[in-house]
Amino acid sequence: MVKIGNIELPDFPLLLAPMEDVSDPPFRALCKEHGADVVYTEFISSEGLIRDAAKSVMKLDIYEKERPVGIQIFGANLESMLKTVEIVEKSKPDIIDINFGCPVKKVVSKGAGAGILKDIDLMVSLTEAMVKHTDLPVTVKTRLGWDHDSIRIVEVAERLQDVGCAAISIHGRTRAQMYKGEADWKPIADVKNNQRMHIPVFGNGDITTPEKAMEMRDSYGLDGAMIGRAAIGYPWFFNEVKHYFKTGTYLEKPTIAQRVEMARRHLQMAIDWKGPILGVFETRRHYTNYFKGIPHFKEYRMKMVTSDDAKDVFTAFDEVEAKFGNTIIPQF
Repeated sequence: MVKIGNIELPDFPLLLAPMEDVSDPPFRALCKEHGADVVYTEFISSEGLIRDAAKSVMKLDIYEKERPVGIQIFGANLESMLKTVEIVEKSKPDIIDINFGCPVKKVVSKGAGAGILKDIDLMVSLTEAMVKHTDLPVTVKTRLGWDHDSIRIVEVAERLQDVGCAAISIHGRTRAQMYKGEADWKPIADVKNNQRMHIPVFGNGDITTPEKAMEMRDSYGLDGAMIGRAAIGYPWFFNEVKHYFKTGTYLEKPTIAQRVEMARRHLQMAIDWKGPILGVFETRRHYTNYFKGIPHFKEYRMKMVTSDDAKDVFTAFDEVEAKFGNTIIPQF
């Protein structure tokens, strides 16, 4: 069993990574249904939340069926981050997660996200202050370091633990790498193998198959896997990993009809939550993966990703189901 604070999780839990414009309530609900043990919100700007920016406030929406759920925040100003903790607590999440890993320039340029990897002392002091400011477990998501020459993740993780961080998720790339090259899990294993570490250490980056998840568990000895891009438009991934762990065999792939039904539900939930315009727009990024591998699919995909009217998208779903029906497309 793995514990984040007092939250009890199964052995080697699977966590849905916080992803901007992806990890919203509809998608989190679908991932939870299909095996995710913990889900995280999209990252929320502390400055945006304090200013009551509509987009930031909307990201605070969480639902009972998602639990345990973590709200992820980012920022580099202590006063703002502490105010944010107070705002976030009102949404009653199970976990508050601090983003010290986002590599995007507009975040980094403010010293937030992965930008704070240039100032480890600030990273530690911010974490300590936030831990003291809430009774909720505070966790951290970060990267190996700013660049290859500044990887001090073993020391950093230990220092974060010592000021009260309840768990740490580490993406196996530096900020300089962005999302290029292969994720390096060895430094994450070095964190786990540090005899002074006792909090859960979760690995993130390039977990694209059940075998990769098993390798992270068995070869690298990590406490769990945080899954991001492999789940976009494919919430079945979590149960597929769990099935593989139990049996050593692959779970049967969803048919096209099942994929259509999932996409339909996803779009309807998004419309119900965000309204017809944003709901249609922000679900588009999932369609490539929902229907990955279907031959001669371009015509339907174009309808799905270019129409601003939900009716047109639902019609495209119907056409795909009618044409491809119970076909199964292998994912790996």
